[in-house]
Parts: sequence; structure tokens; C-alpha cells
Amino acid sequence: MPVPARPCAEPRAGRRTLAPVPRRPVVPVAAGTLCVVGGAEDRVGERVVLREFVRLAGGEGARIAVVATASTLGPEILESYDEVFRSLGAAPTTPLRPQTRDEADDPELAAALDGVGGVFMTGGNQLILAAVIAGTRFGDAMRAAYSGGAVVGGTSAGASAVSEHMVAFGDEGATPRQGTAGLAAGLGLLPGVIIDQHFDQRARYGRLLSLVARSPSLLGVGVDEDTAAVIRGERLLEVHGTGCVFVADGSAIVTDAPLAELGAPLLVSGAIVHTLPAGSRFDLLERRLVAFEEHNPARAIHEPEENE
Repeated sequence: MPVPARPCAEPRAGRRTLAPVPRRPVVPVAAGTLCVVGGAEDRVGERVVLREFVRLAGGEGARIAVVATASTLGPEILESYDEVFRSLGAAPTTPLRPQTRDEADDPELAAALDGVGGVFMTGGNQLILAAVIAGTRFGDAMRAAYSGGAVVGGTSAGASAVSEHMVAFGDEGATPRQGTAGLAAGLGLLPGVIIDQHFDQRARYGRLLSLVARSPSLLGVGVDEDTAAVIRGERLLEVHGTGCVFVADGSAIVTDAPLAELGAPLLVSGAIVHTLPAGSRFDLLERRLVAFEEHNPARAIHEPEENE
């Protein structure tokens, strides 16, 4: 079944693409369900992470909107997610790609999110994603879908952008350094948390710790590839997939971040870190492990049944 052509936005003839968008007050949203994926999720095998997204969106026949604003790829990125979501039982997806704030402020485009069970944002550049969508009618519609019960999330850039304070840039490596990572305003769905992605695979420990050192009231959450953190009510985090979710709690740290010179390695002492594989449940408000049920597919395959 082909991907529906509307309402994937292309600039229309004669339409202003750089028009100012009226400033709107930011209204707190009722906490719903987020599904943030660390990138490079499996789309051809067991598809554990995307299967969970479809389940959260309503299961069989789920209506999912795919937002590709962050991506530099062409229509194939929307077609790819349409194919995989439909193969997991969802209805044909609604492909959306506002590329300017003027487009994102179009009431017709915002209305495309009415009644969806899930909003999935692709990877790419989170700065573009947040800059185009936040504070527009489309951004408001996404927040309304979230507070109304839809699961909202995405992969890579789409994961980082859901938070109120978003990773904007940063060097990779294990050592936290002064000024080598920065924050920007995200979509505002998850306060008090910084989300990073491709975490282990791109050695992003240092940049997340440097951000936590500079803002110790924020909880750092790093998500591995092919791994999802499902967050309910801004509080309960559950881990799905093949990797881990790394949590850095700097609420009691000792650091020289306020005084260190640009590029200098940072003192970060007393941070509490958690590595959470699939089956973990973590309370983001109390900053503690709630439960753990080991998920080990290899063991399930190779261990003999009791009656054998």
C-alpha cells in the first residue's frame, strides 16, 4: 500500500516560508507516555523497540504519524517507517515533514495529529526539529496528542528533542570537558531530564557528564542504539531493547564546572550512575531503581525446558 501523499508538506507556490510565527505562551502539559529510542533501531529482525512503540500506540490498526523534519533523507525515510509500522500491524502512517516554522504553524498540518495513537520523530538534527516545531500550532498539536494519551517519541534526534532541555551539540569521548557540549530548548515534554542517544556506540559519556556537572539539577539519561526508554507520567522509566539506558545523577556532586577553563577536563566527583538493561524500571523523580526483571533471549533459547 503506498504512503499517503497528504499531509507531507512541500512548500506551496507563492507561500511565505520565512514568515514570523506569533509567540504563544507555553502551557504545561499533562504527563503522558514517551518512547525515546537511542537510534539505529532494528527494522528487519525482531524489531523489539518498534514493536513496543506500535503496542503503546494502540496495537493492531494503530494510527501513527511519522515526523521527518529532522532528517536530511528524502521520501524514503517516511516510506521506510511506513513499511515497518504496517508490517507490525499498524495502519498506514501519516507522513509529516514541516520544514519551516510557517509550515509548522499551518492549522491544516496541525490537524493531521487529531486522533493519532502515536507520534514518531525520525533521526537527523534535533536543533532543526525543535527550531521548526516548538511554539507552533504543530508543536501545540503534538503536546495535545501527548496529554490526550498518544505515545510520543522518536529515534536519535527525535529522542533528544522531547526534553525541555535538549542536547544541542557536543564532543564525543569518555572525559567530561568544559564547554564542549551545550543545551538548547527542546519540545518541552519531559522537564528535568537531558536525553542523549547513540550513547555507548558513540562514547557520549563525557558530554552527558559535563552537562550534568554544569546543571546538576538535571538528570542525565543516555540511551544506547536499538534501545528504548519508555517514560510514563514524567516518572517511571522502563527499558526495552538490546542495549542499556545510562542514568547520571549529579544532585550531590562536587565539581569545578563553574570555574574550569574552556576545554579543561572537569572534576565530577560523587555522581551516582545507573546502567539499566531491558527489564529495568527506574523512578526519575526519586532517582532510584524500582524493579528489574532480567530479559535474556539467548538464555531462553539455549536453556532446556524442565520436562526435557
